Amino acid sequence: MEFDLPMIWAGIIAFAVIAYVVMDGFDLGIGILFPFFPERHDRDLMTNSIAPVWDGNETWLVMGGGGLMAAFPVVYATVLPALYFPIVLMLLALIFRGVAFEFRWRSRNRSAWWDAGFWIGSTIAAAMQGFALGALVQGLEIRDGSFAGGTFDWLSPFSLLTAAAVVTGYALLGATWIVLKTNGDIQDRARRVALPAGVALFALIGLVSLWSPFINPLYFERWFSWPSMIFSGLVPALLAGCGWALWQGLRKGRHLQPFLAALGVFMLCFAGLGISFFPYIVPGSLTIRESAAPDASLAFMLAGAAVMIPVILAYTSYSYWVFRGKMDPEEGYH
Repeated sequence: MEFDLPMIWAGIIAFAVIAYVVMDGFDLGIGILFPFFPERHDRDLMTNSIAPVWDGNETWLVMGGGGLMAAFPVVYATVLPALYFPIVLMLLALIFRGVAFEFRWRSRNRSAWWDAGFWIGSTIAAAMQGFALGALVQGLEIRDGSFAGGTFDWLSPFSLLTAAAVVTGYALLGATWIVLKTNGDIQDRARRVALPAGVALFALIGLVSLWSPFINPLYFERWFSWPSMIFSGLVPALLAGCGWALWQGLRKGRHLQPFLAALGVFMLCFAGLGISFFPYIVPGSLTIRESAAPDASLAFMLAGAAVMIPVILAYTSYSYWVFRGKMDPEEGYH
């Protein structure tokens, strides 16, 4: 029995990316929301809610980046020069927010400065991910297998729109996470923040969706030709269902439903990207199969991934299980 190793590895990397987005998204969202929760007690409760899991969430970022370099070296060599600026800024922001996260507990006299650092680092990291996404969707100028564009090609009105969507989406994930993990006044305020964030996110998704088909003929054909147009109708319908579930969950005071609905929005948007891109890994330039490493290398790495991915999933699941339930306002996890 022969395995389609390039497709398997494309699936693994896609899984790592969406796992990172949905897991690290809500803890980046916590930082983005700091200006809406100015009280020290509330911010302590918010950071305590992510303290046991936030480091582990970034495992998926490392796996996605490392897997891309090993399994699709041509893509790594092509995309990285195009996105050096946003990727470097994202990594610096993640480092800075990590430092701020720790020091806000150890430097009480200057905690306001570290809180500002946590907010800035979280917001910049989210925005740079959105800029990178927008640049990929928009397309990269590739000539003779190398990036031939300029340093700031990633910066455009479209990528600015996708950056705003990612920041808003992470803020929604953070707000619904607070709803899930807390009670009382802070939970009520999180609901009040989540509702406009949800409305703004769906408006931004709508703008991106309307704009995308006119960026590249490939997208237009995918979304408006038979039979792929079946999916182009299904994804918006499911998104509308998630929007309804989010609104109902927030309006009726449910705790878990808004968070699950927000996760559903991200997963459906990711599915929409997959429909638009496939079989390309760099839209319009490089397909999955032509940019993959040799099968022997992919098979060797797959043996390691078959061990490591279940281990990562196991300890991640265990962490979330141990720290399940509501936060105690008087006793944090930290």
